[in-house]
Amino acid sequence: MKAFVALEDGTVFEGKGFGLEGEKEGEIVFNTSMTGYQEIMTDPSYKGQIVTMTYPLIGNYGINNDDVESDSPKVEGFIAREFSRITSNWRATGNLEDYFRRHNIIAVEEIDTRALTRHLRVRGVMRGIISTADHDRDNLVRKAKGSRGIVGIDLIQEVTCRAPYEFDGEEGDDTGNAALHCVVMDFGVKRNILRILHRKGCRVTVVPSYTKAEEIMAMRPDGVLLSNGPGDPEAVPYAITEIRKLFGRLPIFGICLGQQLLGLALGGRTYKLKFGHRGANQPIKEISTGKVYITSENHGFAVDVESIKGEAVRVTHVNLNDGTAEGMEHETYPLFSVQYHPEASPGPHDSYGLFEKFRKMMEAYKKEGNA
Repeated sequence: MKAFVALEDGTVFEGKGFGLEGEKEGEIVFNTSMTGYQEIMTDPSYKGQIVTMTYPLIGNYGINNDDVESDSPKVEGFIAREFSRITSNWRATGNLEDYFRRHNIIAVEEIDTRALTRHLRVRGVMRGIISTADHDRDNLVRKAKGSRGIVGIDLIQEVTCRAPYEFDGEEGDDTGNAALHCVVMDFGVKRNILRILHRKGCRVTVVPSYTKAEEIMAMRPDGVLLSNGPGDPEAVPYAITEIRKLFGRLPIFGICLGQQLLGLALGGRTYKLKFGHRGANQPIKEISTGKVYITSENHGFAVDVESIKGEAVRVTHVNLNDGTAEGMEHETYPLFSVQYHPEASPGPHDSYGLFEKFRKMMEAYKKEGNA
């Protein structure tokens, strides 16, 4: 079936629909990962976005029940050069076409994804429409211009949990000997973050994004993790206010959106990147050692660390592609953050050590008698 991708600047690409028929709006972005499409589709940080995969063949190893980062796909749509009809992997429990249909995902293939990606790199990511139902190009462009976009929109409320819960780990894990208690503020947390915290000896309590600081402290945690999530960080002032109340009271670790919210809570500003960082091959330099890590990333906003005044904050990591701040640390409070994804789903495991750093901070906090 014929399908179209229409951008708000009037550019239209023609391809074929794959899976579900219909129409969907969202911010059109691109991801440079070669594998990990299932983790990408189920990453809550992609809420509100239609993802273009730059790798030309997607779906050849199928779908399984393990490589998921949330309970269901969160992308608004999916674009690829070609979706494989052949599934070949011993872990596969299904194919991509059935998965799209089952989860109501509209996908488009036979798009010149290289041309689309180059266009977004030059012009910046923008609002768009994918459709198999409407073939009127001018009408699709009008719809794209009228879609809601990302800036100023609180998308966290569409992905956060609705009540606190305990993460029990993987099947067969022993949860009875957890030495530490970590509360995760769920702004759209990826499941592998919870898995790693659990494996590091934490009892993990996940709470909604709007949880009050005093409710968190009443749980007597040894540390708080601020998760990744979708949308504009400045659109969630309620979370920024509560995060600020936690400063100096216990260790805090921010990941991706968590870093942006920390920056805002410290009095700084965030800004929207032209086309963001989305992929599993981003080079990040650790300033103190000069070591370069290859990381997984998914974000469209960044912290302007220079805008943070009156706080002893230093940049710890920078992106070697564009020089943006990829990590920061407070020199007084026990808090640090990174803009990239150390849980690496999908992606390299270079930065797993950050979870060990957080564990040691929580141990020190507990040893001092604060628990």
